[in-house]
Amino acid sequence: MEDERIVELYFERNEEAISESRQKYGAYLSAIAMHILHSPEDAEECISDTLLDAWNAIPPTRPIKLAAFLGKICRRRALDRQKRSLAVGRGGGELATALEELDECLAGKADPCAWN
Repeated sequence: MEDERIVELYFERNEEAISESRQKYGAYLSAIAMHILHSPEDAEECISDTLLDAWNAIPPTRPIKLAAFLGKICRRRALDRQKRSLAVGRGGGELATALEELDECLAGKADPCAWN
């Protein structure tokens, strides 16, 4: 289906616009998300969020190049997701360091069941 027709489906609020967008640009969006996130599950969620954002943005926005419009949304979503996962409050990507710090809290006995 041509991009102009897909955009018209969005303007008509026809849910077929989402399925047509996924069919035509799903592989493209997946490549963008996977390149940033390296996780199929996160990439799929990012694509779903991208299509929801497109649904909410069209109308009033009428993209000239639908691929570029969707790609920009997907890239932004993926980068935001990556930033959240690496946030300092979530360990900053330093799980090993956090576990080493917790290791100091454990008893130093060889047998964890021994009370002496």
